[in-house]
Amino acid sequence: MSSHPSLDSLLPLQTLELDTGLSLVPRFNLNLTVFRSDASVKPLDEWQLKRSLIDFLKATFSLIVPEDDLHVRKFKDIKKRKREDPVARGKLFVRELSFLSNSSSSKIGREEQEKKVVEWKKMVVAKMDGIELSLVGVRFKLSVEIPQSDDFEAMRKDWEDISAFGGGDRGYSRGRKREPDTIVLRGVPSRWFAETRVSSKPSMLVTHTIFSALGKIRNLDVSEDDGRGKDADEEDEDIVPGLQCKIAVRFEDHREFSKALKVLCGRSLQKQGSRLKADYEVTWDKDDLFRNARSQTEENSRLMPKVAAGNYKSEAARYQSHVPRFSENNARSKRFKV
Repeated sequence: MSSHPSLDSLLPLQTLELDTGLSLVPRFNLNLTVFRSDASVKPLDEWQLKRSLIDFLKATFSLIVPEDDLHVRKFKDIKKRKREDPVARGKLFVRELSFLSNSSSSKIGREEQEKKVVEWKKMVVAKMDGIELSLVGVRFKLSVEIPQSDDFEAMRKDWEDISAFGGGDRGYSRGRKREPDTIVLRGVPSRWFAETRVSSKPSMLVTHTIFSALGKIRNLDVSEDDGRGKDADEEDEDIVPGLQCKIAVRFEDHREFSKALKVLCGRSLQKQGSRLKADYEVTWDKDDLFRNARSQTEENSRLMPKVAAGNYKSEAARYQSHVPRFSENNARSKRFKV
């Protein structure tokens, strides 16, 4: 197992090497929403929109963005939508950020570097949000925002507000401070977390080994994830089941969780020898996944009728499959099964 740098000393634009050839690579992600700004009903030309945006980024920020890092998807039945409704949405990824970590940046501390990066991102959003684009005589208006899954401070404010003002349905009751300790990661390739030459399905042991670089783990759960980014109003996109997985990691305490979430924000997952970059979505667990699973098991065990052993299958055993399948207390790790 390779040694990993301390998360406390990791710089905002520094790559974090993980095990099994994986690494967390910095990138800048923006959500784009496109609206009409004239009376035209002509359909949106996605290629023209992408070229116009790429040219704008180059002229305004000196950013070279490959076409593959700009994704635009039109909504269905555009002619039936209201004038104020969006006609498309998309995502922009800026991966070349080395200009923000030049020689002068190495002389300042980590907090100062973080502040510099945050201010640059805000400047980009301010200049892009609300711009009008003329595409073959048709005008469109662009709305731009940083997704919350890439904004650590926004997520921290979210859980602090829930803790302060109450969230009884999520276990965050008023008067009892509860700090989150679980992250949820969606949209990562299943095969990257599988045992090489054994299976293409994610392994609990491999997943635990990889995420151990981010902190001490208390519990772990891996499941198939084919629903990320789905929208019934968007044009159809082929999705192959089983290619992506959803990973929930419960850390030893809130401090370990917070450090891990901060590192995962604003980064993509990359595997050595692969050109693919997994632009996952990360958030904190608002639904008490592990606690609710345990409570459900305990409740079913309590309500189970006391019968002679061997006559009936335990209801608790049936629910056991829904309980997270890895614990630091378990000597032997179980493999993920679909």
